[in-house]
Amino acid sequence: MNRPGAGGRRAAWLAWGLQALLVAAVAGAAFWLVHHALELLRARGVRSGFDFLLQPAGFDISEGWLSFDAGQPFWRAFLAGLINTVRAAIPAALLAVLFGTLIGIGRLAPHVLVRGLCTAYVETVRNVPLLVQLLMLYFAITQLLPDSTDPLELLPDVWLSKGGLSLPWPVREEGAWFPDRLEWPERGSFNVSGGAALSPEYLAIVGALALYTAAFVAEIVRAGIGSVSQGQRLAARALGLSPGQELRIVVMPQALRVIVPALTNQLLSLTKNSSLAVVVGYPELVSVANTALNSTGRAFECIAVIMAVYLSLSLLISGGMNFYNARVALRGWR
Repeated sequence: MNRPGAGGRRAAWLAWGLQALLVAAVAGAAFWLVHHALELLRARGVRSGFDFLLQPAGFDISEGWLSFDAGQPFWRAFLAGLINTVRAAIPAALLAVLFGTLIGIGRLAPHVLVRGLCTAYVETVRNVPLLVQLLMLYFAITQLLPDSTDPLELLPDVWLSKGGLSLPWPVREEGAWFPDRLEWPERGSFNVSGGAALSPEYLAIVGALALYTAAFVAEIVRAGIGSVSQGQRLAARALGLSPGQELRIVVMPQALRVIVPALTNQLLSLTKNSSLAVVVGYPELVSVANTALNSTGRAFECIAVIMAVYLSLSLLISGGMNFYNARVALRGWR
């Protein structure tokens, strides 16, 4: 095994040093722009600064994993909004990848009906704006489903109605570190109580993001599978592999080299598109920032927080996906 010489190590350190200087320059420029904008606002008599983050928010957040009330500071409200954004984006991304992979494989199926249905789904969903689909899904949940007094039982102890989805959820007793039992929803005279209650707004944004992104993921998967040469498939069949084994063992590992870079863009878009949840009243980051802006008048600061958070999320997703891509990428000649 050849080890890099002193010249190679020096070049690597130089590359890392240049990248560090570039990052420092960008961070310094961003800091100067923010500081300069705040100074201009103060010079014009406009209250500015991020000191409002320590003040009581004065409003409640209707749902989320992080409990929040009006007496807590604004920074905690932004944190609750960030957690709600992640709470919606992660399940939507998992569903989009799973559903999109199945649709993409279905587009290549030999069965004409399956292939036609998958093609119709992709061509319909990706050509209708996400905002329209979100509003349509929210309308369907809040208007077409049964009332909370007569919920639909999808599975044992899983209830769906205009009030949302209720399902069993692990809970922990006071003083325990980890959940030690399941809390089961119980149907009452007026609604379903107990378990986890997912609001119509949450269901609408997760469902819309998942279904919309799945159409694009399906095309990425189809293209990735199509990039694998026919010789690889013939070799798999010559070894006696079944179609499922051929896809799982031979085709998909090679297709991932094409799928992962394009899939990264879709996951980034999905995370940023979660900001559309504000139109249905789901209290994610943008919704919380709008409420804070109206309460304090700190428009620049609230927008800066939104930009910083989405930038951080995007960099985190890109870093994770690039790390995974490096593990599946084809090693070239050096």
